[in-house]
Amino acid sequence: MHRVTALAIASLAFAAALGTAPAATAAATAPAAPATGNSAPATGNSAAAFRCDPGHFCIYSGWSGGGSRCQWTAQKVANTADQCSFIRNGKKVLSVWNGTGHRVQYYKQTNYHARVGSTAAGHGGNLQGSYQIRSFKKQ
Repeated sequence: MHRVTALAIASLAFAAALGTAPAATAAATAPAAPATGNSAPATGNSAAAFRCDPGHFCIYSGWSGGGSRCQWTAQKVANTADQCSFIRNGKKVLSVWNGTGHRVQYYKQTNYHARVGSTAAGHGGNLQGSYQIRSFKKQ
């Protein structure tokens, strides 16, 4: 047992001397991904990367805020297709940005059914890309 411990310590010392860190240490210092429900890792998750007016909740037909955009200031929307042409045309929502001051919960069905995720205020990112956001409400 002492040989295994000594070998592990020697390996860590060697890795540190080479300037590399073990994977566990590197992961602990990496920035956390934004809180988007059921989302894939997103890159460039800043307000500048997403064209979303302040105070709005925005959904996009493309990754990282690309493609068509629909945005709302309403507290809740029971059917996004009423005001969003790409939803009406059957396209999936691939990314979101929450420029509101509240967490926004979103649903795969109208009238707030089949909750699929939520995004904290001032955050956004890429989603799974396999569904539409058909309704949402601020918390």
